[in-house]
Amino acid sequence: MQTIITETDLRVAILQLESRQAEEGKLLKAQFLVAVESIKPINLIKSAFLEATESEDLQDNVINSSIGLSVGYLSKVLFQGISGSPIKKMLGTALMFGIKKIVAQNPETVKTWGRVIFNLVRNLLSEKNKKAQAEKDWKPAAE
Repeated sequence: MQTIITETDLRVAILQLESRQAEEGKLLKAQFLVAVESIKPINLIKSAFLEATESEDLQDNVINSSIGLSVGYLSKVLFQGISGSPIKKMLGTALMFGIKKIVAQNPETVKTWGRVIFNLVRNLLSEKNKKAQAEKDWKPAAE
């Protein structure tokens, strides 16, 4: 700051300081509101959830576990059939969790087999559609 010699200089300096204080007060209030918003429980939960979902390791684990559960459940249903005895249900549940664990621990192998099976089914359906189209396009000779 400059050296204040006259009363006018003093008034100008006071006005400048008051203006600066008002601006800093507005910034402090805005920063306070941001801090209050960030510590609200719902915002803490949201930020924790966003951080968790952005983690690629967590996403891979969730995907692998859900694939494992799906395959395990499917194997349980296939093993038990529609109506199962209590022993069959117990064995089916054990089978489901065993397969889930195996699938979750070996996701790349399961993905590879899944691609192979998907390609086989797609090829079979494609051939079936080609045969159906060929039969449709074939017209008997006119008599």
